[in-house]
Amino acid sequence: MVHDVEIRTARLRLRPWRIGDATFHHRLWEERDERVPARRHISADGHPTVVDLEERIRTYDSIPEPGLLVVEQELTEIPMGYCGLVENSVGQPDEPELAFEFLQEFWGQGFGTEASHAVVDRAEIIGYRHLASTVREWNTASFNVFGKLGFESTGEREPDSVHGDSLLMRLSLR
Repeated sequence: MVHDVEIRTARLRLRPWRIGDATFHHRLWEERDERVPARRHISADGHPTVVDLEERIRTYDSIPEPGLLVVEQELTEIPMGYCGLVENSVGQPDEPELAFEFLQEFWGQGFGTEASHAVVDRAEIIGYRHLASTVREWNTASFNVFGKLGFESTGEREPDSVHGDSLLMRLSLR
C-alpha cells in the first residue's frame, strides 16, 4: 500500500511513486557506478526492464513510513531521484535506513542534502529515535550528505573486497 505522503521543501517535492516513474527509475539503474554490486545493475539479459520496475511500483509498500519517495523539482515536476526510509539491513531493526539516489545530471546541486533533510525531519515527527545508513567507503558524495545531516560513523564495517567496504552510519533524532 502506498501512502499519500508528500513532503515539500523550498525547491523540491517528494511524492509517492507512480507507474510512469518506471522509465526514470530504469535510468537510475543504467547510471549506477560500476563498483555497485551486480544485483543493483541491469543484468546481461536486460533486467530489470521498465515493465519489471512498473510491477515493483505497483506492489510497493512504503514501509517503514514514509518509504522511498520520488524527488522532483517543485517548478518542473521532473523526477530526478528518490529519497526516503528503507528497512534496516545491518543495524538495529527499529532504526530505518535513510537511502537516496539521484540521476547524475542532478549531482552536486544540494538536492540530495535537501531531500534527505526533509526525510529526517519527517522521521523525527513520526517518532523514530535513530536512523541508520550504510555507505560504501568510496562514496564521498554520500558521506558529504550524511555529514551535513549529522550522521556519525558507528565504527562498524561490512568488508567487501570486490565492491568496497560498507560503513554503518547513525543519526540520533532525540
